[in-house]
Amino acid sequence: MQTRFFFCFLLLCTVSISSLSQVKTAFSRMDVFELEWASNPQISPDGGKVVYERKGMDIMKDRRQSRLWLINSDGSEHEKLTSSDVNESSPKWSPDGTRIAFISSTDHGAEIYMYWLESGKIARLTQLDRSPRSLAWSHDGTHLTFSKLVPASEPSLAAAPAKPKGAKWADHPKVITRIKHEADGAGYLEPGFSHLFVIPAEGGTARQITSGDFNHGNPNWSKDGKYLVFSSNLNEDWEYDYRNSEIYSVAIKDGNITALTNRNGPDNGPAISPNGKQIAYLGYDDKIQTYQVNQIHLMNFDGSNKKAIVTNLDRSVSTLVWDSEGKGLYFQYTDKGNTKIGYTDLSGKVSLVANNLGGTTIGRPYGGGSFSIAATGKIAYTVCTPYHPADIGIVQKGDKNVKLISSLNSDLLDFRELGKVEEIWYKSTVDGNDIQGWIVKPPFFDTSKKYPLLVENHGGPISNYGDRFSPEIQLYASAGYVVFYPNPRGSTGYGEKFGNLLYHNYPGDDYQDIMDGVDEILKKGYTSEDSLFVTGGSAGGIMTAWIIGKNNRFRSAAVIKPVMNWISKTLTADNHFWYANYRYPGQPWENMEAYWKHSPISLVGNVETPTMVMVGTNDLRTPLSEAKQLYHALKIRKIETALVEIPGSSHNIANRPSQLITKIDHILAWFDKYR
Repeated sequence: MQTRFFFCFLLLCTVSISSLSQVKTAFSRMDVFELEWASNPQISPDGGKVVYERKGMDIMKDRRQSRLWLINSDGSEHEKLTSSDVNESSPKWSPDGTRIAFISSTDHGAEIYMYWLESGKIARLTQLDRSPRSLAWSHDGTHLTFSKLVPASEPSLAAAPAKPKGAKWADHPKVITRIKHEADGAGYLEPGFSHLFVIPAEGGTARQITSGDFNHGNPNWSKDGKYLVFSSNLNEDWEYDYRNSEIYSVAIKDGNITALTNRNGPDNGPAISPNGKQIAYLGYDDKIQTYQVNQIHLMNFDGSNKKAIVTNLDRSVSTLVWDSEGKGLYFQYTDKGNTKIGYTDLSGKVSLVANNLGGTTIGRPYGGGSFSIAATGKIAYTVCTPYHPADIGIVQKGDKNVKLISSLNSDLLDFRELGKVEEIWYKSTVDGNDIQGWIVKPPFFDTSKKYPLLVENHGGPISNYGDRFSPEIQLYASAGYVVFYPNPRGSTGYGEKFGNLLYHNYPGDDYQDIMDGVDEILKKGYTSEDSLFVTGGSAGGIMTAWIIGKNNRFRSAAVIKPVMNWISKTLTADNHFWYANYRYPGQPWENMEAYWKHSPISLVGNVETPTMVMVGTNDLRTPLSEAKQLYHALKIRKIETALVEIPGSSHNIANRPSQLITKIDHILAWFDKYR
């Protein structure tokens, strides 16, 4: 009897433990630290292996980290490339597949390293004064090229007097004479120019190939190893002609540069054909509008016989890669919120190769991702769904079956109940345009209940959200909100005409596109008119501020890193030179009425919605002063408000995992006050 009782008790415990192990919980804020994602997968020339950047969150250092991992293309032998515990990036296979060059952190910056597959040995190749970028192998595998900043002298107007020995004086003034002297996330830019270098693949002295007061980047080797091909702007007035760029070649032997293109518009992304005779590149004739779709172009290596590869895609493309026979080009593009790999032959006939490229933007559901192609035609790329960040997928053109060879988050997300993501389409009441968006329901959604609706507006505004994994959106859903994120007019992935509807009219009718989406969701019965909340960051912060200036439908709002005044923003931000004519006609002092008309601060007298304002203290894209304008105006008007400053954060508040969490915590805490 005792034995039988013990057996039944043991069976009951086993069943209970088994049942408990299958119980899923909602995605929570500390799960952010557990997320991992693949980036920059590089497939070996024979298609047998993939080296990639395995990224994640360091909970102790509160930083994102990157390590190189190697995996067979069938998913076997998944292992770390090196034994180092430092950040590693930019892996590049040698043409014969026996070596991997990569960049690794050191105490003073970053250096180029080499890994030999047969022996597993690693060696540092360089000792550089600045970090290298844009690694590329010569076709014979004997050399590497890269770009690096070559510093220039700081300008000075007056020499400081000699101070007494041991005296502690204030720092000498910083004199700035450049139009672009700072960048969000980097701060003050060290004076100097990016130049191209060549180094033997066995290590040695890096030799500078380019010179002069111009920036050079992303070099490609010619087939014979005598030239580098790159995009840059070497025009005399380059600093003010900032949207222009051309394709150039530079002779390795003597540094002589030849311009291969010459037109008013950006030409970039050169890719040299396998036989070395042609160059494919991207670009367009600048029509001075808010959004233009680039085209694929083709020319002989010497710049002659230029022609466009005319497709019917009507989507901007990037990352041109030739097929091994030189008969066509692979590329990536976004269509209706989903990033894809496409292929075109040289006559412009386009075919779809793969969907769901992305999953490398950990925060909100933006695009991203990358791919590489083996000589065999096998493709490795970052695969994403709304339910997991990027894993490595393997596919071949013409084969619809994608093989996932990694599962970096199954140990976490298999045990989380995520909010279900649903696509929604509706008509704009402005002009009948079809508008796409997504609804995310709370985990364990109950159809008998009504939930508060949280509208999340994307940034850009020339950008897009999509059916991609987003920890921020999932955290909102876990907090009990139905989340709606739309792609109103101006979003990319819907053609040039749709993207350009914001030309000289932003914010504008995109406001109505969002409100039409809210009305459409109300019809579904998930929520009610008295339970609406709204937020968004950057351009999404602009739209959120614009919405509450236009109506009082929302119980509360969270305006994140906004532009409130286009006049002050345009002349104080790191990209102050970027807006005139393309966004609004003329400079601010030439057309103050237009700049003011589209500034959310012009509507602040209408705002009755309780509003939290958030910004990073080091934000150079939408400076702190912009957020303060809204906060101060609302305080003067005695509207319920709070200003949340994220210490040390740039425009990308979510770059550090703890700040991603605190951003969401503060938005939810503000909304919960008014639920």
